Amino acid sequence: MLDFIYYPVSFILWCWHKVFGFVFGPDNAISWILGIVFLTFTVRGILFKPFVKQVRSMKKMQDFAPEVKKLQKKYANDRQKQATEMRKLQQEHGVNPLGSCLPMLLQIPVFIGLNWVLRNFQEGRQNNYFFDAAEVDSYVNAKLFGINIGDAINHFGFAGQSSEWHWEVAPLAIPLMIVAAIATHLTARHSVARQNPASATQQTAMMNKLTLYIFPFGVLIFGAFFPIGLLIYWLANNGWTLGQQRFVYGRIDREEEQKKVEEKEKRDNLAPKPGQKPKKPQPGQKPATQNKQTANEASDSTEAGSESEAGSESGSGSGSGKVSAKSSSNANGSGSAQKGGIGAKGGNSAKGGAWAKNGGNKQRPSGQGKKSKGGKRR
Repeated sequence: MLDFIYYPVSFILWCWHKVFGFVFGPDNAISWILGIVFLTFTVRGILFKPFVKQVRSMKKMQDFAPEVKKLQKKYANDRQKQATEMRKLQQEHGVNPLGSCLPMLLQIPVFIGLNWVLRNFQEGRQNNYFFDAAEVDSYVNAKLFGINIGDAINHFGFAGQSSEWHWEVAPLAIPLMIVAAIATHLTARHSVARQNPASATQQTAMMNKLTLYIFPFGVLIFGAFFPIGLLIYWLANNGWTLGQQRFVYGRIDREEEQKKVEEKEKRDNLAPKPGQKPKKPQPGQKPATQNKQTANEASDSTEAGSESEAGSESGSGSGSGKVSAKSSSNANGSGSAQKGGIGAKGGNSAKGGAWAKNGGNKQRPSGQGKKSKGGKRR
């Protein structure tokens, strides 16, 4: 009925048994154990990409969990409307709820198929899917610490086998059951630690309790009915899951950290740098500081020009006036530099006089430049 599952599982196990049988020998229990372990790794390797999608999907669902709570509160009395809005929200965020369960669902057929194939290794059988009679006998006679890897504490009447208790298998089966239960708990604990507390619901809390305590306890109870080979599969599967979670979660954390750094760099690039000049004002609009500075410079230049012109007019009266004009010009130049701050700005009195002669007198007040009633200066 489920041959489409049994044949692929038995084929993968047959291939790995051939590989390790070439190294350790086909009848060695190590070859069969490593074949089961690498069967597990092969299946989990195939499901690696779906697992990554599952983690990303769960991360997105945690991010918009507050929005989900708002919808649940808003449409608490209308389940149909709530489900419709939930589907719209999931489509907006690109989340598929089934995608987060796909890797777990695909492992169930593998577990069922491997359980059936391992239990079909019975003495006297002519074949077991891809295994012939010689390989069936090799598995039946393969022993680890003196215990057949196909035995269980109780076969529970599976596949026509007796349901008697085989306590001679317990020294090997019980340690494997305990280690497998611990690995199951650690795997669930690592996954629960990644959950966002803001997205916690009653269903989430119930599932966390199941994965943290009920499933590991179930391994301890039902592990007594699993063959040694199936316990090895369970242990290898949980070991792979734990390592895979650490790798994938660490990679996703680094990606998120890199995104935060890039966003911070973008904000820093858009922000004005220290000492950077402000942006240019709009046409016809001047900053207040610029207008004030321009007015100060204009007043200083006007004062320097008027003093220079007064010195030149006094020099035209007499020869002694030329000497006084020269000294007056020097004095006025230094005075204007001290008075108006031209020296601090890089200007001088000569520059102010040239500006006054080249049109600066156009801005001169109307009363400035007229001769005083007292006459010429002596």
